[in-house]
Formats: sequence, C-alpha cells, structure tokens
Amino acid sequence: MRAPSPQQQARTMTLEAFADTIIPGEKRYPEDRAVAGAAPGGGAVAAGAIELLEWDATGLTGGLDDFARALDAHALAYAAQHGLALDESVPPFVALPFEHRGALVGVLTAPGHPEKELWISLSLFSNMAYDSAAHMHTRDAIAAGHPGLTAMGITTPDPDGLWRFPAYTYGRALADLHPDTTPSGSPA
Repeated sequence: MRAPSPQQQARTMTLEAFADTIIPGEKRYPEDRAVAGAAPGGGAVAAGAIELLEWDATGLTGGLDDFARALDAHALAYAAQHGLALDESVPPFVALPFEHRGALVGVLTAPGHPEKELWISLSLFSNMAYDSAAHMHTRDAIAAGHPGLTAMGITTPDPDGLWRFPAYTYGRALADLHPDTTPSGSPA
C-alpha cells in the first residue's frame, strides 16, 4: 500500500477537522491537529466519517478534493476577516481554533449561503457516520466499539445474530404477535 501524498494527507486532515466540528471527539494522540479534542470520547472522526465519505456509495467521493479546497479557501477568508494568524504547517481549516471552525461552519450552513446545500450534505455524512455507522455492518461496528452506537446504547445481538428487545418502548406491547409468525419473526 502506497503512503498518501501530501495533498491526500492535507485533504484528509481538512475533512477530519470538518467532521470533528460537526460531532467533536477527543484527540486520537497528543499532537492531533485535525481532531480538536473538544469533547470526551469518540466523535465523527473516530466513528469513521472519512471512511464513509470515501465510500463510493455516498456519491461525494469524486468531489472530496474540491470540498477540502473550498473549505480551506473559506478558512483563509474567515481568518483574514477576523485577524487570525494561521499556522501554515497544517491546512487552513485545521489551523482554525475549534470555536472558529464552528463559527465558520455556521456561516457556511446558514440560510441564504450560496453553498449551503454542499456543506449541509457534508455535515449529514459526518452525522451518519456517528449515528448509524452506515459504512459498516452493525454487528462489526458494535464489536469494534463504534462510539456513536455505543453512546446510543446499541447492544450486541442475541447469540443467533438477531436483536430482540424484551422491554417494550412504551412499557407495553402495542399488538399481539400474529399466530402464524415464525420463530425468526417472519410472517408465515
């Protein structure tokens, strides 16, 4: 496997910083610049936001370089507007302090912004990685300790691979089981 190019590394860092702005998490290692460490536990990055974005099923994969370039351009403009000096050793969006990342994302996703739909779609995929592990089989995600599914209390399936919920959400059964239902829960 080839090592990623500097451009690929910069793109990944920028997209990670964006995902971390949407659902923050703790730093993966002390020198982590993309993940700001603004919240305890794993956030969107630990949940696989980059893996989900790079999955061709999302329809965004071909545009990720453009997303990262545009985000960095917006970060440069934002920094100039707010008199912020950015560390040039990392991509501009990554160099923004966390609170400024959030403020910029707020501008980009605000009603009336001409690129709002683009940034909302990127935000939704960051949420999707955390909320559903859409890029993984649920069993694999739970076995790996997926941070979003763990935070939501999703448990492992029964030994036969099926999830059963002995406690009813509303405290009572909403309907009786049909008499022809098979042991697997399928209608006969």
